[in-house]
Amino acid sequence: MTPMSNQDILDRLAAVLESRKLAHGGDPDRSYVARLFARGPDAFLKKIGEEATEVVMAAKDLDHSGDLQARERLIGEVADLWFHTLVALSHYGLQPSDVVAELERREGQGGLEEKALRKAQARESGQDR
Repeated sequence: MTPMSNQDILDRLAAVLESRKLAHGGDPDRSYVARLFARGPDAFLKKIGEEATEVVMAAKDLDHSGDLQARERLIGEVADLWFHTLVALSHYGLQPSDVVAELERREGQGGLEEKALRKAQARESGQDR
């Protein structure tokens, strides 16, 4: 059996999320994801904020303890954050591959350089006001 790539796993999860949309028969009484979609963006955006905070707290715990349990908690919290961001992407008609493509575009470009470019583009378009 050939091992799945990270992209395969993300694509498979994206397909499951898509199937949970109300328009595709998702049932909010039987599916957590369908319930998030039914409640609308405020529900999953709130979860993203909560999960991001939990990632920060887990990372701080790992800084202080460094034990296996703290490492596992950080991994779990990041997985929860990624999951809920994938729900958001699905809601807005985007795919994990869109994010991967953006990361590939940025590869080899320094973070400071990339940030400066985004600021310059925002200034040119008048979005920095």
